[in-house]
Amino acid sequence: MEATREFMYGKIHRCTVTGADLNYVGSITIDPTLLRAAHLLPHTAVDVVNITNGARLTTYVIEGPEGSGAVCLNGAAAHHFKTGDLAIIMGYERVPLSQIPGRVSRAVHVDESNRILSVAEHVTPGLDELGQPENNRLAQPYLKSVV
Repeated sequence: MEATREFMYGKIHRCTVTGADLNYVGSITIDPTLLRAAHLLPHTAVDVVNITNGARLTTYVIEGPEGSGAVCLNGAAAHHFKTGDLAIIMGYERVPLSQIPGRVSRAVHVDESNRILSVAEHVTPGLDELGQPENNRLAQPYLKSVV
């Protein structure tokens, strides 16, 4: 049996939290425009990192209103986020090790209203390709460019 690894296939980078609702049963509500761009599906697990305060948690996705820019933490997760915080939402999948080289990871970049500015696709190098200058992303600046 082949070994597998968790692979970060899609993320919404530096989105703005639009709500934190303690009185909901749980999860994170996200605008479907953002879900499609990052290839995230409802009811699947995501990690959510609060850039503002450093909190990190795992929850599951539910779909919000189309075009709303909604990113709302619900239930207990609302204790770790407040409206206006910056966050990163990341989806993972378990992939056989042999299928990771060449696999694409998507990063959806948004503005302050969670409108999509750009979508970057990063191809994962194989072990024999590590160390190549084109793979080096150290101190890569966060560029907000319009799609």
